[in-house]
Amino acid sequence: MNYTQLLAAVQAEVQNYEDDFVANLPVMVQTAEQRVFNTVQLPVQRKNVVGSLTAANPYLTLPADFLSPYSVAVQLADGNYAYLLNKDVEYIREAYPAPGSTGTPKVYAIFDADTVIVGPTPTASLVTELHYNAYPASIVTAGTSWLGDNFDSVLLYGTVVEAAIFMKEETDMMAAYEKRFQDALGQLKLLADGKLRTDAYRAPVL
Repeated sequence: MNYTQLLAAVQAEVQNYEDDFVANLPVMVQTAEQRVFNTVQLPVQRKNVVGSLTAANPYLTLPADFLSPYSVAVQLADGNYAYLLNKDVEYIREAYPAPGSTGTPKVYAIFDADTVIVGPTPTASLVTELHYNAYPASIVTAGTSWLGDNFDSVLLYGTVVEAAIFMKEETDMMAAYEKRFQDALGQLKLLADGKLRTDAYRAPVL
């Protein structure tokens, strides 16, 4: 289901073709997408970026679309990657109280909205690799999306729920739409948290 098909399906479901409703549909779709992506973690949300730490500077700048980390690694002199442990800023300050104490970073923490801090402070410049969670491109701007191509029911009924809120539908109608959305979301969660994430070596695939 592409964006044009999604809009047509939503309008047909709620039987609303008014100009004001149509003008607000893009916001409804994006709100539904965010609700899905904040409930279920999908591979399409995973991104990675190569960066660098400089000598005597414990801070690493985060990408603009960063939401949350999966892992941070530094490349060692032998070419291998060493993955850092995720800790609190307070832990790093306590474990490495002297900013001049340098070495190969062992831990990291989210310092603020734009920055990661590592400890200890790197002795030399290091290549880093950050795996992180981000919102994928919206179907509103891209025209197509992973959800639209692979799980359009959750996108459709998520948008219908937002449309029902916009139209101030009756409570029973809102509950019916929410149930259909939750049913679709449950199936997606089974796919994402079970079939796409289970370690098949340790446990059987669902």
